[in-house]
Amino acid sequence: MRHIISVLLENEAGALSRVAGLFTARGYNIESLTVAPTEDPSLSRMTLVTRGSESVIEQITKQLNKLVDAVKLVDLTEGLHIERELLLMKVKASNNNQREEAKRLVDIFQGRIIEVSENSYVLEVTGRGEKIEAFIKAIEPSLIIEVVRTGASGIGRGNRSLQV
Repeated sequence: MRHIISVLLENEAGALSRVAGLFTARGYNIESLTVAPTEDPSLSRMTLVTRGSESVIEQITKQLNKLVDAVKLVDLTEGLHIERELLLMKVKASNNNQREEAKRLVDIFQGRIIEVSENSYVLEVTGRGEKIEAFIKAIEPSLIIEVVRTGASGIGRGNRSLQV
């Protein structure tokens, strides 16, 4: 089963490496990983997506909680949450048909064209991973020049939050 785990970490050198090392040492895979400072400059929020049985996820969370750098942890998939991913895609747009098709798909998926050049567009789409996958599949593969994805970020709904 897919899990989104958010961890508040001390914002210092080596913290990310220790988390990655924990996964590597136990043979667990990280599907996506995002890390950025929080409103408190001494803390970073790491959001990682992984898959495993309940016992594997329990082991992962126990091991993460043991890390010196980990301040607090929550498995977002255990309750109501919002998750989003960002996609940036560069596509060929050298003729009217290509331009119109890109505009049409961006409108359907509620995205944006964020850069226009003579022969290409850079498109931006945000949403759940399923939406991002559907957008990628909707674009003619021969038109795709480059794809960049952030991986999932998430936050609890309502009163549910990850804070110290």
